[in-house]
Parts: sequence; structure tokens; C-alpha cells
Amino acid sequence: MDLQVIRDRIEQIKGKRETLVRLLEQPDLGTLRIDVNQALEEMDDLLEEFDRSFPGQNG
Repeated sequence: MDLQVIRDRIEQIKGKRETLVRLLEQPDLGTLRIDVNQALEEMDDLLEEFDRSFPGQNG
């Protein structure tokens, strides 16, 4: 896979992360809060792994 394709996908993930953060702010989220938290943790892990694998490549 081309590095530029990976960068583009990482940017898409970052955008979706912001959506999850906004969703987490909703007071009526109920038990879905657990799933949203888990998704955020996994995204953060993925972004950290990308930064370790390609230092200085995250734009």
C-alpha cells in the first residue's frame, strides 16, 4: 500500500474521531457510551502506532 494512501486514510480516521468525541458529549448516550469510548481508545492506539511507524509523516 502506498504511503500517501495510508496518510489519506489516517486523515479520514482523524475526522471520524472528532465525530465520536462529539457523540460522547451527548447526555442521553446511555450504554452506547462504553462502545464509543472503546472506539476512541482503538483509534488513538491506531494513530499512535502510525506515528511510531512513520515518524514525522502525519502532516
